[in-house]
Amino acid sequence: MSRRHAARRARTVGTVLAVLLAVLGCGTLPAGAAPQWGPPAAPNPFLGPAGTSTMHGDAGSTDVTPLPGPGIGPLTLSAYPLVSACPTLLQGSDRLVVALCTSVAGQVPTVHLIDPAAPAAPFGASLATFALAKGSLLGGVYAFLDNDNRLVAVDGNRQLLRLGHSRDPDGRWRITVDSRVDLSGSVPPGDNVTGLTPDWQGNVWFATGGGVVGAVDRAGVAHSLPLAAGEQVQNSISTSPAGTAVATTHALYQFTLRDGAVRVDWRRDYDRGPDRKPGQLSRGTGSTPSYFGPSTGSDFVAIVDNADPQVSLRVFRADSGDEICSLPVLGNPGGSENSPIGIANSVYVAGTYGYPYPAVPDGAGPAVPTNAPFTGGMTRVDIDPIGCHQVWSNDVRSAAVPHLSTGDGLLYTVIRQGFDVTTPLDGFSFAVIDPADGSVEHTSPLPGTAVNDTLQMSGLVTDTGDFWQGTVTGILRIRGE
Repeated sequence: MSRRHAARRARTVGTVLAVLLAVLGCGTLPAGAAPQWGPPAAPNPFLGPAGTSTMHGDAGSTDVTPLPGPGIGPLTLSAYPLVSACPTLLQGSDRLVVALCTSVAGQVPTVHLIDPAAPAAPFGASLATFALAKGSLLGGVYAFLDNDNRLVAVDGNRQLLRLGHSRDPDGRWRITVDSRVDLSGSVPPGDNVTGLTPDWQGNVWFATGGGVVGAVDRAGVAHSLPLAAGEQVQNSISTSPAGTAVATTHALYQFTLRDGAVRVDWRRDYDRGPDRKPGQLSRGTGSTPSYFGPSTGSDFVAIVDNADPQVSLRVFRADSGDEICSLPVLGNPGGSENSPIGIANSVYVAGTYGYPYPAVPDGAGPAVPTNAPFTGGMTRVDIDPIGCHQVWSNDVRSAAVPHLSTGDGLLYTVIRQGFDVTTPLDGFSFAVIDPADGSVEHTSPLPGTAVNDTLQMSGLVTDTGDFWQGTVTGILRIRGE
């Protein structure tokens, strides 16, 4: 038995024993026992496989996958040097990986189709590519795979595209536009879609940087609602059976499409802070809202605010918008540009305060202070009968969006090595974290320095247990032996 499988087996046995002790009335779970995962939200029938069809794993943006990852044993590393930054990595039921990357030259969003079973070959890894019309910095970054393995994205020409892939008679792969919906009647000129996801009725929801929220129904008709002047949407959006959550630079909303119109179910202000913090891309929350919960998998919705100097995790009831709790996290000063991980009664937040982004969206405004040390930090918060409480906090300097695997009970991310004051010479390491107590169980150095900056981008656990991570120059594939 390999070390990887032995570690998984030991963890599984320990979790089962803890559950049996609790069921038999032998007290609370032992200290350090793996958290007990509640049920996920019902699968979205208009998405691809659970855990691999959106940047944040699912429609609710939980950053949770049911797939086991590489584990804590020996690892092998392969590189796909695509000369592009690759923030969106997805896998369909056909097992092919679809990557949405932005080329270093010209900043053109480009779709890459990759066979994960084939050896990684420099500059020849893609089965096919497809260039999209260029939009804003965040426009076109967020996309998803539908239940036919088609990439759904909005390009810089405000066209909602479904991109399929197939083989020509000569065996060559190609990417084609299977359908197109013109959103120019809903998205103003100069604006770009920054968030995109389907709901449980098949409507495709979108939000724009300029503050328009809309939904394209199954007949291909777009419905939209402009928000108050000054409200921007600089992160992705999330859906659940309860509705669609959108976090603007001022407030958290939940919407539904009713009677042919986009309706506000509820709106909750949060502390957006006086300025944009270093390590964040806008003034306001850096969170894609995360649906989670112990009963339905979408009982609650969470964001991290932009309070100064210390941010707070804010948790609301999805059905009413009532606040469950507000708890300071991540140290002082602190901030987060990442979506919280949400599962059952637990939320995991990673700090990005001071992270050195090479560019920010137009109109983001200056950071105050201009720059700061990147101290990172991660915090786990649990919901309890009277609110919520901190379970642990560590000093892990996560340089990517962490993902939690319920398949093996581990947290996966990439950490930045070096001093708090970042330099181009900093290194990066793949890291495995125990979600029970926040301890780092394994690290493995990644080659290179700035060329492998993961830039707070999201990883992907594939159906074979590999971990794929986008960097500023391509993709790294990490495989357990």
